[in-house]
Amino acid sequence: MKVNPNTKFEDYPLNIPSAKRLQKKISSLVEELKQCGSALTAVPVIKKFNKLMEEVNNDMSIIYVRATLNTQDPIYKRAQEKCDEISPLISSYAQEFNKILAKARYRKDLENIFGKYLFRMIDDSLRTFDEKVIPELIKENKLVSQYDQVLGSAQIEFRGQTYNLPQIGKFTQDLDQQTRKEAAIALDKWLGEHEEELGNIYDQLVHLRTEIAKKLGFKSFTELGYLRLGRTDYTAKDVKNYRKQIAECVIPVANKLYKTQMKNLGIKNPQYYDYNLSFKSGNPTPAGDLKYLVNVAKEMYDDMSKESSDFFNHMLDCHLLDLDSRPGKAPGGYCTYFPLYKTPFIFANFNGTQGDVNVLTHEVGHGFQAYLSSGIKVPEYRSPTLEACEIHSMSMEFFAWPYMKGFFGKDDEKYRYCHLADAIEFLPYGITVDEFQHWVYENPNATHLERCAKWREIEKAYTPHKKYDGLPTLDHGAYWLRQSHIFSSAFYYIDYTLAQVCAFQFLAEMTKNREKAWKKYVKLCKCGGKYPFTELLAKNKLRNPFEDGNVEKAIKPLVKILKGFDTTKF
Repeated sequence: MKVNPNTKFEDYPLNIPSAKRLQKKISSLVEELKQCGSALTAVPVIKKFNKLMEEVNNDMSIIYVRATLNTQDPIYKRAQEKCDEISPLISSYAQEFNKILAKARYRKDLENIFGKYLFRMIDDSLRTFDEKVIPELIKENKLVSQYDQVLGSAQIEFRGQTYNLPQIGKFTQDLDQQTRKEAAIALDKWLGEHEEELGNIYDQLVHLRTEIAKKLGFKSFTELGYLRLGRTDYTAKDVKNYRKQIAECVIPVANKLYKTQMKNLGIKNPQYYDYNLSFKSGNPTPAGDLKYLVNVAKEMYDDMSKESSDFFNHMLDCHLLDLDSRPGKAPGGYCTYFPLYKTPFIFANFNGTQGDVNVLTHEVGHGFQAYLSSGIKVPEYRSPTLEACEIHSMSMEFFAWPYMKGFFGKDDEKYRYCHLADAIEFLPYGITVDEFQHWVYENPNATHLERCAKWREIEKAYTPHKKYDGLPTLDHGAYWLRQSHIFSSAFYYIDYTLAQVCAFQFLAEMTKNREKAWKKYVKLCKCGGKYPFTELLAKNKLRNPFEDGNVEKAIKPLVKILKGFDTTKF
């Protein structure tokens, strides 16, 4: 199927994959592969299989994007439900093909052609799937979509108006403490009203994932969850030691930042909602609306490099950015990829806060990597594992620093300080999410209230500044229900922190030699996913966060950068 890469997104066709048609096509390719006696004859069959899977992934990506752009659209809602049902079936058909490759007597010859890492991925994929768990996988997909529906359809009453989750976010950063408090109460009330429903969805997911793991021969879901994420080069033990480094090296720095923040604000008994405001003069505010910010971004990427200019202009020309927040649109932000068009798509929910610039530069980082890696022939090598993917996005946030005058006007210095402080303060929250998830899957039969109690216990240890007076839902530990990654991508969240530690290395390097740092960044992006995480870091001369002492090495230069800001003028 040939397509025009310059097609505008609204002209992308709706094709709902047919399980029967795919089974027939893949079965034909399986039979063809069985007849191959050498790598020479197998390679053309592998290429045909890859092409077919790219068509399927392309169609499913289009459906997912359209379903999240309007969660109330009945056509795409049904199409997404259909995808949820058939994606495990497609995996089942594809695994028949992979089983032959894994056991082929000419496997070594194929490894010489495609690389050993591809076959490591195939071996792991075979361990994470079996036909006997298809019913559970279908149900898992449906539960995640159900969670998305609940959050996407949120209607929160606040001062006579109705808002969705992203829209009410701007009130939580208001200069007026009473406004922040009332917004937090409205959010807490909405979460409380949906707590039982969301808790039940998660309980089903935990039991379902545990059942899948047991059926596949794993002791618990933890090992299976790691394999699902492609973590072939580190274990839960390595992550635990990494969390220890964050606790020892980062939490003290974060706590100092929080104390300074409250001192500057003159707040003696700060509550959870007070930490959303950085300065008495207010948080850095974008200097214009969505259209203005996109124009500034275009000027920035035009100036940054030819590669970034070509990429961003393509995204604009083909309408591959959807950034405004509106009723019925799913919350959050993401970047996905359409393999047939060799192009990414960026989704966000602007709400008039500094987060708009964060999410734009972050998701553009993902998109830029996808764009630079689109020419890689082996589909599995185009994108790395998720913790490596987040290096591209978080580093791009820092490469955008010199252009913040355009985005924020007089607030540019204030933004840079807040951005760095927020990035440091995020790490303790990131390990809170990760430690919580490990506990959950070690104790799958825990009740909802026990999960909430455990969340609050970990939260108090890693982010002791949080107080939830007057917010009963959050106070008993239900905040995690708002963290979509816990539902949709188990164990994923630590990836953001690992990537942040690597992105900090780029920030330190660009303060010394920006051009050299940018070339290193482009090289990393072009590597795609040809190597597992720790090997990818080594190939690109980035320090491995799992090794003792490397978190401290990444944090030290940042403390010096923070001291360079005169926060009294903010």
